[in-house]
Amino acid sequence: MSKSQHIIVDPITRIEGHLRVEAVIDENNVITDAYASSTMFRGIETILKGRDPRDAGLLAMRICGVCTGTHYQRSIEAVENAFDITIPKNARLVRNLIQGALYIHDHVVHFYHLHGLDWVDLVDALKGDPKKAQEESFNWSRTPYGVSESELIQVKERLAKFVKQGRLGIFSNAYWGSKAYKLTPEQNLIATAHYLQALDLQRDAAKLMAIFGGKMPHPQSLVVGGVTCVQDIQNPARIALFKTLLKKFTHFIKTAYLPDLAMAGVKYVDEALDGTGAGLKNFMSYGDFKLDDTGFYNAKNLFPSGVVLNGDLSKLHPFDQSKVAEDVTHAWYDASGPQHPYDGTTNPNYTGLEKKDDGYAYLKTKEKYSWIKSPIYDDHRVEVGPLARMVVGVAAGDERITKYVTNFLALLGDKLGLGKPAPTAALFSTVGRTAARAIETELMADVMIEWVDELAANVASGDLSTWTEFDFDKVSKDAKGYGLAEAPRGGLGHWVKIKDGKIENYQAVVPSTWNAAPRDYKDRMGAYEAALIGTKVADVSQPIEILKTVHSFDPCIACAVHIVDTKGKELSKFKVSTSCSI
Repeated sequence: MSKSQHIIVDPITRIEGHLRVEAVIDENNVITDAYASSTMFRGIETILKGRDPRDAGLLAMRICGVCTGTHYQRSIEAVENAFDITIPKNARLVRNLIQGALYIHDHVVHFYHLHGLDWVDLVDALKGDPKKAQEESFNWSRTPYGVSESELIQVKERLAKFVKQGRLGIFSNAYWGSKAYKLTPEQNLIATAHYLQALDLQRDAAKLMAIFGGKMPHPQSLVVGGVTCVQDIQNPARIALFKTLLKKFTHFIKTAYLPDLAMAGVKYVDEALDGTGAGLKNFMSYGDFKLDDTGFYNAKNLFPSGVVLNGDLSKLHPFDQSKVAEDVTHAWYDASGPQHPYDGTTNPNYTGLEKKDDGYAYLKTKEKYSWIKSPIYDDHRVEVGPLARMVVGVAAGDERITKYVTNFLALLGDKLGLGKPAPTAALFSTVGRTAARAIETELMADVMIEWVDELAANVASGDLSTWTEFDFDKVSKDAKGYGLAEAPRGGLGHWVKIKDGKIENYQAVVPSTWNAAPRDYKDRMGAYEAALIGTKVADVSQPIEILKTVHSFDPCIACAVHIVDTKGKELSKFKVSTSCSI
């Protein structure tokens, strides 16, 4: 390649929603500029205006088709914060268990079914020798999961049928054979087997959410003031079922997910050590999973809150929700400047794409180019998600998080023959971001055992309270509140203003808003964009490196009504009434 190229990857596949990335790649195949754009519009906030705040959660959970329960809970917590309600211990534990189940389900599905194929060449697995693969598995786990020689023979036969028929189904349209893949055929065969096994096992994690949530997706047992699953927590069989399914899924996490991540980490360690995909190195966590009942935002959290800037783990900046703002300089909205969510507006102003002579439509990168706003914290662009939570936890000196991070780095260092743990700085990379999610999954699965035992013991002691009574007419006249916690993909905040018992204004700033945002009013990049800069692409026609880094954030660009095709042609227009008669 003699000169730079401007390429489009649209849609970014294996995510929730539609996401476009445009990248400028120089003559050395290095990305020098990048732009991330959501081509879908979300208008739930507008629909919520004028409604009863106690009903907000049921609508807000429709913001996403994946993290339904976490939007549900954040919305309810925003109203509880506005009304100054502290929920009972049983309700806190039930909510922790429902959200924890969402974490372990989401993270495992993400690694194997949404992100794993960026690291694993599934077609190359056909070259793998099942016997050698079985032997290889013991290099990564003392008790490897589901990869005996006979099981791997069956996996290989299934794959061979797909390839022979030319029908790869869910494995089609990938960059098989790319020079960017580094696992051996046997390692690819191991990971492919776990991919298929995880398809079955993820149902158990979904059942975990449904036991106390009522159903999955869109659980229905959370209400302002607590939870409604009274009979479930009083039934020892229900609690025992939860614990049994949790232990089964935890076994897969420890004997398949973590070993596979270590296997990939060793093969791609050069990308971790050179910081490929590091990006902003500014990390923020709202904090989440309350461990006591000392008040709405006074409780000790499993994940501490705070901000780490420039990758400096020696200094943790306290988090202050008043410093959150959203800017729309490069987003398809109108606003006078950065707005705090309490005063946030959602005024669409779609200015379109730029048609060029090659027949394609490109983002107007000097103007507005995304349906995602640009969140700012204290005038910093920040990254949120599992890596942010682990980084903030280590910076906060949290004993539990530091232990799990150190254990994984020690495992990686041992497999690399370093004689010491791998450096913490290796986490500041695409590989590290992916590893942080696995570290967090193990931590969450272990602590959930503690929570379910705590719930059983509390109920057995005679405490059956699940709801805090409140006088709606008294507390709901004029109030405002926020629900800030951590979704699997990162910091999720819902802000609500209530007037005369009805919602006057509502804003949700979701994890992929923080990470997938376009440039801001100072022309500073969002997390996706910054993470792509400096990445070397092996083959511009198969830019798997772009997918790998963007997928490491676990993108979720959901719930839209605006659609454009690849050449910018308008397909349809929809007018939706956001008012209703109650």
